[in-house]
Amino acid sequence: MRIVAGTLRGRPIRAPDGLDVRPTSDRARQAIFNILEHAPWSEGVAGRRVIDVFAGSGALGLEALSRGAARCLFVDRSEASLAAVRANVEALELGERTRLLRQDATRLGLRHEGKPSFDIAFLDPPYRKDLAGPALAALHAGGWLTTDAIVVLERAAGDADIQTPGYEPLDRRRYGAAEVLFLRPA
Repeated sequence: MRIVAGTLRGRPIRAPDGLDVRPTSDRARQAIFNILEHAPWSEGVAGRRVIDVFAGSGALGLEALSRGAARCLFVDRSEASLAAVRANVEALELGERTRLLRQDATRLGLRHEGKPSFDIAFLDPPYRKDLAGPALAALHAGGWLTTDAIVVLERAAGDADIQTPGYEPLDRRRYGAAEVLFLRPA
């Protein structure tokens, strides 16, 4: 797995050991970022503050940083995942633009007062565990997102539709076994 584009293009990304993490494919990542760069409802990635929830390897957040995102907060409850993200951040020399948070994404709580909200949120929860809805609710309730934020949610294609109260749909795409939803806080 590698960074697809930007200043770090071609650099390898390490995934955590085991079968619990399913990194977003290079093809799907390229398509997601093409949409973020060119859709009329998106302001692009450059200069934006990003949160990568259920970070796993951190591939989505790292890709955003390579493409000019200002900062990224990686959130995962797995120490193995955060160790992989930490190794990737160090190898790519991105330490000054990143933070790692070991936290259950469905229980984020309130964003710390004085800390800015995020412009782009990537959510790639484990498939078929019904974690997307609670994580979306936690982001919304905790004030983690700006009012014009874009949420990119990856889930298993063919799963039953999820309820996304507090969000409006912008787009929906399918990439092999994955479906990607683009949402905005309502």
